[in-house]
Amino acid sequence: MNNILFSVSILCLAILLLIFLLKKLHQPYLVAYILAGIVLGPYVSGIFHSAENISTLGEMGIIFLMFFLGLEIEVPDNKSILWKACIAQLIKTALSLLCAFFITKWFGWHTGNFILLAVILTFNSTAVVSEFLRRNGELSSDIGKTVLNILLLQDIMLAPVFTCFQWMEKGNTSFAHLLPAIAGCVLIFFLLRAVRNRNLFQLTFLKEIKKDHELQVFAGGFVCLGFALLAASMGLTGAIGSFIAGIYLSRTDVFNWLESALRPFKIFFVALFFVSIGLMLDIHYIKAHYSFIIAVTVLVMIINSLLSAIVFKWLRFTWKDSFQAGALLAQTGEFGLLACTVAFQLNIIDIDFFKTALSVMGLSLLLSSIWITLLRKVTGIIPSTIAGN
Repeated sequence: MNNILFSVSILCLAILLLIFLLKKLHQPYLVAYILAGIVLGPYVSGIFHSAENISTLGEMGIIFLMFFLGLEIEVPDNKSILWKACIAQLIKTALSLLCAFFITKWFGWHTGNFILLAVILTFNSTAVVSEFLRRNGELSSDIGKTVLNILLLQDIMLAPVFTCFQWMEKGNTSFAHLLPAIAGCVLIFFLLRAVRNRNLFQLTFLKEIKKDHELQVFAGGFVCLGFALLAASMGLTGAIGSFIAGIYLSRTDVFNWLESALRPFKIFFVALFFVSIGLMLDIHYIKAHYSFIIAVTVLVMIINSLLSAIVFKWLRFTWKDSFQAGALLAQTGEFGLLACTVAFQLNIIDIDFFKTALSVMGLSLLLSSIWITLLRKVTGIIPSTIAGN
């Protein structure tokens, strides 16, 4: 018990000190969380010997994060914004697959490496992007709505990725495994349509919960985690279920209290998720291959930025807005990390590719805020005659 108290106390102290330092450098909190994981992990101080337990708890942080994002996001009444997100993600996925194919052919990699590389180029970080948009008041902008809808589609795409991994590992996965995921996607479509048309069932009998804060916490936790469990049982990610729950409940009058009741849980568990990323990073491996890892990280962020900018320009955004959207979607995502871990556990990729991919994704998350700020400053000095075209 004393060992647990010591470890958690040191973790809280490390996060606190890093947050104070990074706030002066105008860096987001998630950087402090990742750095705390690196410092306290098995490859530096050794206070935490494994990321497994913290990673499991941290996954709940992503569920709460998506739930809060659902509470805050505005589902557009205009169908064109939703279609823009669908078209954008389809084009980006196709371009990512094409890039991954040529890179795989160049290095002579096998199919598992090809699929994971495509995943790295396809998935972005909802946590990073949503926090940046929220901090800058851009959640309701056209770019903000389109980007967040793209991220939602990426989360839905995680289900077929995992199914593909199962096919590669077992070789006998039937089409029936896809049916629950397909049913879940159809259900999500109708829920979003009901939200957009305001055809919602109001749970008026729960109005009494407003007066009882203890009931608020447990009722809110049940709604968030219950929807996540339902989505996970359909073959989707739990984060998708909690996101849909947040969207639905934000349109009802009964659950206006929910955000304040669950916010402390969201902060705590999201912090644990990013701490677990830091714990998994093998500092000795990164040190031995630092030039290659840095080069690959920068290359991945450049490719992601360019692909996303091209897609947004094709959607008739200005070049300035397109490059700013590309900056937002430059980093790899938390679900890409999850896919990488699953692929390694199923022996689809080897240990070297796993450590390299993990290092690249972790480093891209650390650099994401700097990358976004830098590209936004660069696009800000583009002449208006060019940026507006």
